[in-house]
Amino acid sequence: MGYELTDIAAERFDAGVRIGDQIDKDMVAVRITPDIRMAVVASPHYQADVSSLSHPEMLMEHNCIALRLPTCGERYAWEFEKDGKQINVRINGQTILNNTFLMIQAALDGMGLAYVPYDTVEEHIHAGRLVSLLANWCPLFPGYYLYYTSRRQLPKAFELVIKALRWYET
Repeated sequence: MGYELTDIAAERFDAGVRIGDQIDKDMVAVRITPDIRMAVVASPHYQADVSSLSHPEMLMEHNCIALRLPTCGERYAWEFEKDGKQINVRINGQTILNNTFLMIQAALDGMGLAYVPYDTVEEHIHAGRLVSLLANWCPLFPGYYLYYTSRRQLPKAFELVIKALRWYET
């Protein structure tokens, strides 16, 4: 799963999928998922005291599993929000990955804390394989959208997909 932002018009793709706030204004967007809640998770075997972790800035004292964004080459700053206050934390850690599922596996293996979409770790949390931390600080992001340019004729099959998705939206 890549995190590159592709220009679908320049690359001559029929459509793309992005989080809602990353879609250019001149595109047509159709929601395909609900909003996404993030989660900070760790294995119960992670070798640090996470029970006292009460504020995002305390993450600097922990080994965090970083996500490197290929679009800019930098580590993704973990985003938090509570009571209207937004905080971005540039975390530290020995592990840098470019894939959410690898980050989850690293957390399961006790390598540190991961910041991932809640729905990707919900089963692990309920099974006790991961522990959720800072839940009251984890923000809700717009869900994923199928997006496409409004400047060209759409293939009939693609129009049917859009029609089915719009029916799903209602």
